[in-house]
Amino acid sequence: MSLELSTLAGRTAIVTGAGQGIGYAITEALLAAGAHVIAVDREPAGIEALAARSAVTAVLGDVTDTALTDRLSAALDEAGLRLDILCNNAGIARGAHALDTTDEDFIRYFDVNVLGLFRLSRWAVGRMMKTGGGAIVNTASIFGEIGALNSCGYSTSKAAVIGLTRQMATDFGPNGIRVNAVAPGLIETPLTAERIRTEAWRRHQMIDGAPLRRAGQPEDVARAVRFLASDEASFITGQILAVDGGWAMGRYPREEPIHA
Repeated sequence: MSLELSTLAGRTAIVTGAGQGIGYAITEALLAAGAHVIAVDREPAGIEALAARSAVTAVLGDVTDTALTDRLSAALDEAGLRLDILCNNAGIARGAHALDTTDEDFIRYFDVNVLGLFRLSRWAVGRMMKTGGGAIVNTASIFGEIGALNSCGYSTSKAAVIGLTRQMATDFGPNGIRVNAVAPGLIETPLTAERIRTEAWRRHQMIDGAPLRRAGQPEDVARAVRFLASDEASFITGQILAVDGGWAMGRYPREEPIHA
């Protein structure tokens, strides 16, 4: 048995929502481990910098586009690459409580956060089954496990991601395909930084109320994704790894640290 740190050299990963925030950090983490990354984002500006990297294939696309899997197949086949890793990271957040959530709003969350993820995962396992296995890592949310204030569509869709993660892990484990998810808490990204700075109640609930007393960084999530995608996690599947500073586990932390 070898305990040497594994690399992702020679492997190909697809990362959706790769152009900013958590997705960008995931891409950087996989590249640092030696993977070739097919970076997918719907915003051209988001993947321009990545497109210049020699180990990156940039694909402009939206996960709600039913033709995206055909384009990804073409990108893999043209480069002679097999698919080893799929990181379903693209998604939409925020929202409202149930009374202020329309049918259209609710459906939109599921179209992006669940159906888009499902469609890519279904396509990915079809390819991975033919090549001996692979790993899928989904970006869920801690709010998919415990619910969140004013987040009906988001929390419900992320709960569905958690359920789908476990279900697909059960079905495709015999094919050598592992399916796991990360469940981030409050992560400081371009989309959340202003709210963290200006909303005192959010800082009180999500930072002061967490044992580690800080917001997470995209790199915190990226390292967890890289671990789950690697051989370091070869006997781990169907798991939801919370990356939340302990917030969901201990929302009544000590006022002061314990002194020696």
